Amino acid sequence: MVKNKFNKEKGSESATLVQKNFNGLKDNVENSFKYFLAAMFPYHFGDVAPECSVCANLNLNNNNLIEKFAMQKAAINLEQALCRVMDDNLKADSVTQSLLDKLPEVLRILMTDVQAAYEGDPAAKSYDEVILSYPAFIAISAYRIAHELFIMGVPLVPRIMTEHAHKLTGIDIHPGATIGEYFFIDHGTGVVIGETSTIGRHVKLYQNVTIGAKSFQTAPDGTLVKGIKRHPDIGNNVVIYAGATILGGDTFIGDDSVIGGNVWLTHSVKAGSVILNKTPASLAEFEDKIN
Repeated sequence: MVKNKFNKEKGSESATLVQKNFNGLKDNVENSFKYFLAAMFPYHFGDVAPECSVCANLNLNNNNLIEKFAMQKAAINLEQALCRVMDDNLKADSVTQSLLDKLPEVLRILMTDVQAAYEGDPAAKSYDEVILSYPAFIAISAYRIAHELFIMGVPLVPRIMTEHAHKLTGIDIHPGATIGEYFFIDHGTGVVIGETSTIGRHVKLYQNVTIGAKSFQTAPDGTLVKGIKRHPDIGNNVVIYAGATILGGDTFIGDDSVIGGNVWLTHSVKAGSVILNKTPASLAEFEDKIN
């Protein structure tokens, strides 16, 4: 292993580039996500020939749908990726097995997200439509898998997986965020959810919502302090409309709140709040003020 150090501008830390053999890493991660989806949803993303007698009795909540062939390919690609980023091959094998063991629970939670999308969007005609056509399903699926790897301390791989989904969907969810069940992002383009965000159950976001950091704490030498709480906490049963920006690690949105479109919010609000931009004055009111 070779380390290259190059000096940055005065006041920031030296960056270290660790030159491992990362060739093929992104392909392995992207393929593992593809095959995990196929394993959990073989009748939507897998190489399973449709049979009417089977499809008629299809139960998407049945963990027996986790298809062995896709699971094997997912495991092979994931373990190859982990071996490239971890120095211990036995640990890479252990992490792979741990994720496989957790996959039925990931599937269960994903089905709550599908249900939330179907029930939360009058344009959704079926669960199948949500799974096959909604960008949020892809982004949330990648997040759910990557989050399990993130909490196991896996480097690089979780971020590559969620950024792959970001590239596909325009939805940026950091794998370190904590997100409850029945999560739905409607439309989705431009949504950003930061690393230390927590989001409760039954939360619905619209496009261009940012759950981000208000400012970045710096050390005496001017470098950014990492590993601290920077992003908001969102309670249960919250709806956040398009273009809203909610910032700050000490910002909490109480349960059952509604945050209106294009709101800029950097402070906490209590449960049951409705936060809206001020209604623009009518032209007549504006003319009265200037005359």
